[in-house]
Amino acid sequence: MKKKIFIPILAVVIFLTTASFKNDFFEIAKQIEIFTTLFKELNMNYVDENTPATLMDKAIHGMLEDLDPYTVYWNEQAVEDARIKNSGTYTGIGASVRTLNEKIIITEPFKGYPADKAGLKAGDEIIKVGDIILADFEDDAGDLLKGAAGTTVELSFKRQGEIQTTTLIREKVEIKAVPYYKLIHGDIGYIVLSKFNRKTTTETRAALVELKSQGATKIILDLRGNPGGLLNEAINIVNLFVPKGEVITTTKSFIEKYNKTYKTRRDPADAEIPLVVLVNGRSASASEIVAGGLQDLDRAVIVGARSFGKGLVQRPKKLTYGTQLKVTISRYYTPSGRCIQALDYWNRDENGDPVRLDPKEYNKFTTKGGRTVYDGGGILPDIELETAKFSPITTALLKDNAIFDYATEYYYKNNMTDWKGFQFSEADFKDFLGFLKRNNFEYETKTEKEFAEAMRLAEDDELIDEIESSYNELMASIDRAKEKDLISKKAEIKSLLSDEILKRYFYKQGLYDYQVEHNPEILKAVSVLNDIKKYNRILR
Repeated sequence: MKKKIFIPILAVVIFLTTASFKNDFFEIAKQIEIFTTLFKELNMNYVDENTPATLMDKAIHGMLEDLDPYTVYWNEQAVEDARIKNSGTYTGIGASVRTLNEKIIITEPFKGYPADKAGLKAGDEIIKVGDIILADFEDDAGDLLKGAAGTTVELSFKRQGEIQTTTLIREKVEIKAVPYYKLIHGDIGYIVLSKFNRKTTTETRAALVELKSQGATKIILDLRGNPGGLLNEAINIVNLFVPKGEVITTTKSFIEKYNKTYKTRRDPADAEIPLVVLVNGRSASASEIVAGGLQDLDRAVIVGARSFGKGLVQRPKKLTYGTQLKVTISRYYTPSGRCIQALDYWNRDENGDPVRLDPKEYNKFTTKGGRTVYDGGGILPDIELETAKFSPITTALLKDNAIFDYATEYYYKNNMTDWKGFQFSEADFKDFLGFLKRNNFEYETKTEKEFAEAMRLAEDDELIDEIESSYNELMASIDRAKEKDLISKKAEIKSLLSDEILKRYFYKQGLYDYQVEHNPEILKAVSVLNDIKKYNRILR
């Protein structure tokens, strides 16, 4: 009887699965055919001139726009850029740049590399590369700086309103995953881990071994500002501090083959050494896997501010002509089961914005040792510090480049030969507030956006005359509240300003030298490590 029952059920399952696949296949083929005919007719009949490549590029981006921001189309150059980023080496001028509105702004020249040797400074605006004027260049201007090692490139740039020229010789540039490590406060090893590329584990292990040989009996691992990278490197970093066979992260997806569990596979470098991990709002993805894994396994005390909350897994899929689709395939979860992802792009509010979990709805989870931790996106530190946070006003200042631009102005107005005497004073902060007013810095709060939308609706409903004066009074009140907000967030703003200014004079090396003596998050980590009872109490 069982056999007679089983065969029809199996046949139905096979039929339904096949039918479902055929229906999906037919629907995909149908939509592609519709799009192909539309694309053809549009190109043949549209009133104005257009190019197929431009139309297709817009169509692709439009199709992906309502998904999560990490599912993206890569052209051939973007594919190469991703390869270089993961390798940790590239050939160029040796500087971080920002390409915006047909401009290339130097954001950080790397010490000892071509841009630095040619005298370029952060804030310099490149306006001409060789014979090409950037204002007339339609493609990605940053590509003009790349080229084979040993080749020369002449640049014209604007600095403080004056046009200057210089010639650089391109070199192979090595981007270190661990740009800085040092023995501090006698017996504490401090390691900065800035990215997760193919060199990450090798460099971190080497730094750990070297610091222990110098006498380190405790470790601070600094992941602040680390945007993530390769997943396997994140697992390997945790494996330096925990035994083989521990679950570090799991990935879950609607597609069965992407449901995976990632465990440590090697013996640790040191499973006992006291460990503090620093994170902030710009620590994302692989950084959160490391911090979340170490926290859930009760292996490290986490200090700083809640991390970014990027818990979506991407995988590149090859397309034709050397292009790729980087597509989100699953979500990351910590060993305790917490979802790292903060924004839910598959459930949106009435404005179409992704939903963030309300703090009242955070769920409890338990670490390996029985401690209570919560989800809510990102990793919430065991010890939170105000200086590590990124409030809306601070984020707006960063996005508007106000902190970067003020640091440029500060650099050309002030001489500094020794970071040891540096302090961003109250007078400096007042000057910064004046700088914002002089440059008409503005940012729009979510409240203002909602009220502005309401005013547009009021105009459509012919109610504008009745409520306009009340609206203007309300906006004035919001402006006053925003000015107070600048003052209330002084600690985090001053911290960011100090960091950006110090890089101008002493490069990243000088910044880190300053931070190990003055940065509040590092000093708190030192304090915790030097109080073994407190350290153990937190992890219990």
